[in-house]
Amino acid sequence: MKIVRVVAAVIVSEGKVFATQRGYGEFKDGWEFPGGKIETGETPEAALAREIKEELDTEINVEDFIETIEYDYPTFHLSMDCFLCSIKKGKLTLKEHEAAKWLDLQTIDSVEWLPADVTLIDKIKSRLNTR
Repeated sequence: MKIVRVVAAVIVSEGKVFATQRGYGEFKDGWEFPGGKIETGETPEAALAREIKEELDTEINVEDFIETIEYDYPTFHLSMDCFLCSIKKGKLTLKEHEAAKWLDLQTIDSVEWLPADVTLIDKIKSRLNTR
């Protein structure tokens, strides 16, 4: 099975987390934490900073490593390094996603998360409780 290595940004601000809705591909319309593939020779942190700049036109601070999600989709295995992030500079502008929302503890379960991302939600809830 093909292994796809990606990074995901859990961008938190004022007790809310930033979620994006995919605008393309096999998982179109599913909700996820923004990010993307790690290029050859890139660290996960560098890949995440680059992907967020490309997809959302924003510079982020990559802060704490949360965990690596290992998830088997029908056609590939996803290995996703997830990091807690904050906005350094810029306004989150959607370039590839069709929608985005800031979600708090009351609304985080209101979107249809992609299967790999949903496994992260309980950890995110505990982080939102402490911020």
